[in-house]
Amino acid sequence: MRDQVLRLTALSKSLPGGRRLFDGLDLALGAGEHVAIRGESGVGKSTLLNIVAGLDTADKGEVVVAGRAFAGLDEAARTALRRDAIGFVFQAFHILPHLDLARNVAFPLVLQNAPRAAALARAGEMLDAVGLGDRRRSYPKELSGGELQRVAIARALVHEPALILADEPTGNLDPETARQIIALLGRAVKERGAAMLLVTHSPMAAATADRQLLLTPKGLVSADG
Repeated sequence: MRDQVLRLTALSKSLPGGRRLFDGLDLALGAGEHVAIRGESGVGKSTLLNIVAGLDTADKGEVVVAGRAFAGLDEAARTALRRDAIGFVFQAFHILPHLDLARNVAFPLVLQNAPRAAALARAGEMLDAVGLGDRRRSYPKELSGGELQRVAIARALVHEPALILADEPTGNLDPETARQIIALLGRAVKERGAAMLLVTHSPMAAATADRQLLLTPKGLVSADG
C-alpha cells in the first residue's frame, strides 16, 4: 500500500455571500499518485488547493499533509508545514525577476536555512533535470514561457516535498509545450515518490493523471472515462 501523503475528510466551504462551493469533500492521495481535478470556472478548484496548502481554511473538515493536520497549528507551524512538505506550480510562474535561475530554484532551500553552496548545487541539479542546466545564470526575462514553467517545476521539487500542488500549470502555454510540461511533472512525481494534485481545465493534462475527479457542490466525483 502506498504511504498516504494527503487526506481530506468531510471538507465544506462557502463563500462570504453564502454560496456553498462544496460540502462533504473527501480525498486521499498516496506517494507516487497523480490526481487531476476538473470543473467549471467558479466551482472552487483554486480555493480547494488553497485549503490543502493551509492558505485558506475550510468551514468544516480536516486536512492532513504528510501525516500532520493543519487544524490546531499556529501560523508559524502552518508556514513550516507548507515550506517543508509542499511544492507549488502556478499558471503565472511566480519566478522572482531579480534573481537568476539558480537562485530562484534554490529559494525553498534558503527558506529552510540550507547552506548557500549546498542550496545552489542542488538547484543546479534540478535545472539539469528540467533541461536548463546551461541557463542557471540567466534571468527570467531571458526565458520563454515554457522555460519559465520548467524553472517553476524545478523550484517546486528542489526540496523534495511530499505533495505537489499544480494550479493550471499549462494555462499560458502552447499545446506542444503544455504536453512537455505535463509529462515532465508526471515523471518527476513518479520518480521522486511525491503525490500531485493538479487543477486544470485541460482535458489533455487531466488525461495523464492516475485519476480524474470532477469538483461539484457535493464534493469530488470520478470523471474517468
